[in-house]
Amino acid sequence: MKTKVYLDNAATTPIDERVIESMVTVMRENYGNPSSTHSVGQAAKSIIEGVRRQVAKNLKVQPGEIIFTSCGTESNNLIIQSCVAHLGVERIITSPMEHKCVAEAVRDAKTRNGVEVVYLRADSNGEISPESVENALKQSDKKTLVSLMHANNEIGNLLDLETVGALCKTYGAYFHSDTVQTVAHLDLDFSKINIDFASCSAHKFHGPKGVGFAYIKRTSRLKPMILGGTQERELRAGTENVTGIVGLGKALELCMDNLELYASHMTEIKRYAVEKLSQAIPEVRFNGYSADLNKSLYTVLSVLLPFKNPLIGLELDMKGIAVSQGSACSSGASKPSMVMMMLLDDEQLESTTPLRVSFSHQTTTEEIDYFVEALTGIYQSSKIEKTNVEHR
Repeated sequence: MKTKVYLDNAATTPIDERVIESMVTVMRENYGNPSSTHSVGQAAKSIIEGVRRQVAKNLKVQPGEIIFTSCGTESNNLIIQSCVAHLGVERIITSPMEHKCVAEAVRDAKTRNGVEVVYLRADSNGEISPESVENALKQSDKKTLVSLMHANNEIGNLLDLETVGALCKTYGAYFHSDTVQTVAHLDLDFSKINIDFASCSAHKFHGPKGVGFAYIKRTSRLKPMILGGTQERELRAGTENVTGIVGLGKALELCMDNLELYASHMTEIKRYAVEKLSQAIPEVRFNGYSADLNKSLYTVLSVLLPFKNPLIGLELDMKGIAVSQGSACSSGASKPSMVMMMLLDDEQLESTTPLRVSFSHQTTTEEIDYFVEALTGIYQSSKIEKTNVEHR
């Protein structure tokens, strides 16, 4: 049993050794600038285009619809900002439960450009219903962008992409989905979904940080927000991160080649974690549809502990366990995340502790056992402390 148990894979994943090897080879041998016309540069360009074709094949789209970026945040910002600046979007339908990069890009569009923003309220389980999307679409003839994430990064709830995409087509709206948590974890077929834009980040599936891509439908006529060159189909200026793109491609290849095996393993790990936590802490609850394997992503489990402990992440870290209390982008915040504020009432916010546990194909049942044992110890200590306070 190793002393360090990593259960924060929704924040980032360890890089696969085979990915590192592929990147090192490129760093040593393919140092050319892909924009250079000589053979050294064109060799690097050829590598990038090979990865582009591979990514496009996995998503069932055209290679020209894949634009390499630095991460999911950049991809989401490019899409939202350009929709407003260049496609005439005057209205955005979204949710308060989106990732911070989408939420802030939408807020900026409202403040800076006067875009109307419609926030869909989730139900008590954090679900955004297709009916609520349709009702919002019906209410205005303004050019509209619907921006809803595929899998919530804190509770794992899955959006019905196909149904929402069909509604957007019916009402003439653009459809954007943050797919950062689902690319390489689900078999996505964008040829069967009316989706205009999507985003990805390699470090969520055992690739390197600092590289991702945006899926931009060829017919959308989106324009760049970063200027200064003709790279990436003239949609993202700047010398391409050849090494990172190769790492993304290799990581995606490994995950897709082993998709069924990895998915089965993580599904069983999540089921095991739910069972063990429920046995050890009877009052434990699971946020949203997190514990429902039919309605949530198998990589994420959102736990609601029946006691208040804002330092629980630190306590578990001291025991060699890495977990998160929410999104990594908001981990320094002193107040609950927007997702938890939407799901929990004031009493729950004051008396419970949310914890996000997230898995990879490397997670073992022994690691879950160690985590549950450590958490049970903290839980028992909280009960003793509560009893002592009540008898003072």
